Amino acid sequence: MTKRFTSGRVPASGMESLFELPERWQCWLDVEAALALSQADLGLIPEAAGTAIADACRVERLDVGRVEAEIERTSHPLMALVVELADTVGGPHGGWVHWGVTTQNITQTGDTLLLRRAYTLIRRQVLQILAGLAELTDRGADMIMAGRTHGQHAVPITFGYKSAAWIDEYLRHLERLDQLAPRLFVALLGGAAGTSAALGEHAQELQRRVARRLGLAPMAVPARSIGDHQAELVVVLGLIAATSGKLAREIYQLMKTEYQEVEEPIPLGTVGSSTMPHKRNPQLCQDIIGLTAEIRALSPLALEMAMSEHEADHASSALFEAQQRACELTAESLARVAVVTAGLHLNPERMRRNVELSGGMILSEAIMLRLGRTLGRQTAHEIVYDAAQTAATTSMPFADTLAADARIARGLDMATVVELLEPSTHLGLASVIAREQAGRARTIITDGQDRREPPDAHPSAGSGSVR
Repeated sequence: MTKRFTSGRVPASGMESLFELPERWQCWLDVEAALALSQADLGLIPEAAGTAIADACRVERLDVGRVEAEIERTSHPLMALVVELADTVGGPHGGWVHWGVTTQNITQTGDTLLLRRAYTLIRRQVLQILAGLAELTDRGADMIMAGRTHGQHAVPITFGYKSAAWIDEYLRHLERLDQLAPRLFVALLGGAAGTSAALGEHAQELQRRVARRLGLAPMAVPARSIGDHQAELVVVLGLIAATSGKLAREIYQLMKTEYQEVEEPIPLGTVGSSTMPHKRNPQLCQDIIGLTAEIRALSPLALEMAMSEHEADHASSALFEAQQRACELTAESLARVAVVTAGLHLNPERMRRNVELSGGMILSEAIMLRLGRTLGRQTAHEIVYDAAQTAATTSMPFADTLAADARIARGLDMATVVELLEPSTHLGLASVIAREQAGRARTIITDGQDRREPPDAHPSAGSGSVR
């Protein structure tokens, strides 16, 4: 993955080494070990063979150079590892390695162990972001700013109300991750075409035992052609990317010189330009925007790869590549979102000044509704519309165009008009919602910090945890 120039500003996510080849091979070996031990339990292979195979299922016990050379020669991702494992086991027991299963049974199930670690990391990142957003939303709960629709001033809001929407979305993403886990973390152990023909009469019990040893669930139909649950992970990460990208784009916009309402954390010494010393660029937000665009682009690919031909084709390997890439990019982007949300600088003075740019027209709804109590809503809309358009197309202030309209004087005295032109009088539930969402985020973090993480989420390679 191409590294962004944010060294020192963004802590390592922990995803950087997760998908390295030795880690992946170890997960495949963990599946081979669980398979051998479970088969020995059921008398499908000798008990001594199960123990010998499990003991040998450690990357450090294999000749990695020889495995790599054989992969190059055979153009097969697993066969060289199986042969090397059998040679390492040796004697009469090596012949029981990989008994009754096919490549995808081992690689997909092993890759699921990797994905479980990635999932756990991403889930914790979302919780970290929610903690930062809770603090940010409380800070901004009463900071009045312009609400904007279609790029134009709408009605006053508070910054906390804006960030409350981000909390709401990330909480749903956390829920999606929790709902996804039991569908995603399953073991595929049905043999060549999923019928378990080579595994004998105890095939279903064997699948249950292998899955249990790995902390997974057995697939109800262990068909190699099933990939919707794997594509779902990429789609969920795409939804998380949509929220993260939107958040970053919003901050990017509000950092513009013409706005200056917020600023991402920019430590002293950060250089924005080699030729313009004054630049304070939204570097982290730009990273997030780019990273999340890549994640969203992987969703259509994952959906395509979920459409396998007959009982198996090439889709499984391509689907894992999409999952791996999506996980790596998600960790990169969420690491930056966490830094931005935890350290975002808010500028309430500039927010307030920007609210006043329209000369009070941002309160036109409040004026219309109060006038409508006397004259009716539609008539009031027409009157305030006329006053607003006059102010927008002439140099006459909005308050003056209101005062000049005799129809308004029949329904409102000017003291009430002046009162209604104060932004704090038309915030509705903005501050209430902000504080509610901040509290909701803290409750979820406290109640569910680790409770919903998948079991055995961090097995150490070759630790014998499959026993």
